[in-house]
Amino acid sequence: MSAVPGTKGRLDALCERELARFADERPHGVEELARARSRMPNGVPMAWMSELYTHPPIFVDAGHGGTFTDIDGNTYIDFNLADTSMFTGYGVEAISEVVAKRVKDGSQFLLPTQDAVEVATRLAARFGLPFWQFTLSATQANVEAIRTARALTGRDAVLMFDGKYHGHADELLAVRDKGEVVPEGRGVLRDATRHVRLVPYNDLDAVSRELARGDIACVVAEAAITNAGVILPAEGFHAGLRRLTSDAGTLLVIDETHTLVAGPGGLTARWGLQPDLLVVGKSVSGGISLGAYGMTERVAAVLDDPDAASGESVATGDTLFGNALSRVATGGTLFGNALSLAAARVTLEQVLTDQGYAHAAALGGKLADGMKRPLPQTVSTGAHIACTTAAATRTGRISRPTPPMLGTASMPNSSTFSGSIWPTAESGRRSTRPARRQGSRRRPSTSTITSKCSTISSASCGNDGR
Repeated sequence: MSAVPGTKGRLDALCERELARFADERPHGVEELARARSRMPNGVPMAWMSELYTHPPIFVDAGHGGTFTDIDGNTYIDFNLADTSMFTGYGVEAISEVVAKRVKDGSQFLLPTQDAVEVATRLAARFGLPFWQFTLSATQANVEAIRTARALTGRDAVLMFDGKYHGHADELLAVRDKGEVVPEGRGVLRDATRHVRLVPYNDLDAVSRELARGDIACVVAEAAITNAGVILPAEGFHAGLRRLTSDAGTLLVIDETHTLVAGPGGLTARWGLQPDLLVVGKSVSGGISLGAYGMTERVAAVLDDPDAASGESVATGDTLFGNALSRVATGGTLFGNALSLAAARVTLEQVLTDQGYAHAAALGGKLADGMKRPLPQTVSTGAHIACTTAAATRTGRISRPTPPMLGTASMPNSSTFSGSIWPTAESGRRSTRPARRQGSRRRPSTSTITSKCSTISSASCGNDGR
């Protein structure tokens, strides 16, 4: 498919003009970035804040509802919601009040609060798994879920899917390259992926072949792939995955970190999925750091240590180390802290409600419908060949006639960002996004405008994934 004559030159000129205007309208931000670069690599506290954009990072002053304002007074409608971690919106009064009080009364004790019991109870009711543990992020929750699966099964290998993103722990950063599973990014141990297998999403035959080897502790899967565009499960995929894992004595872990915004119980409740473990994070605590993983009673028994519950394992010398070697390696000083769980409780009770999700779905459905319209000829590659797919809050528009189904191997040469197409130069247009660096995280297409909550209506999926 050839490009419209003169398109690249016009886009180059437009990009240069807009970048110049961007800097002119943000003099304080440009100045602050220069100062920040003397103390932080790339001028940001975390690399993604620089990698996400072709323009310089924006220095934020405050956010309210579905918008935020930078230090130069420019206001933005937020279609990314901090990668859905702010799905509740900014400055929600109920959350702000509870968090302020919890900080005043003590934010961390290394002991449980009543909020922990309430949050676990509410998550159990939403997702159908009776036992829960807490971390500070979904990455850490996935790590602990995998360790728990290994402890229960006595196996080492983990099976995941192309296009996935389960966090930034070493073995979670795995990709396929020339038929081999290799670490994604510099600094990751060269052999970190030695126990990791990857197969295409929706390919049950490939799953069956890997499980037949008899060494896989767990399969970690997203309810729908949302970090390589939007890839929906094929009809019968999740049912087949559950059957295959059960037959193989392998545990099934569903990572709902991105898709929990589909409704009170995420896509697990909507589609009736039956995992052995389930991971959540991001918006479940209104943007305050929290990860959590739920599990069946059988799995929880591996973590239930009567000696620890009675305090008998808290000792020194050989006794402590002997007990530690026999327990599953979970925990962290700030895991399950009082502040995170107070935020999660009020978020679950007052913000992420049925009414909130319904309001958000209406906004998201409107956005998804608009994205299905053809692109104007002036910014197309010469033909209006595009497909819009949606799963919960995630909507992607890609330059191909049908939705991708089999992970990154079948993804077109474009990336979705808030529903927009950003093709690479090979497809005939200059990319206006930075080239992917090895190991950098693929960004999802979060397509929402927050009020209190907002989400893409799953009615536009046309597929229930069961």
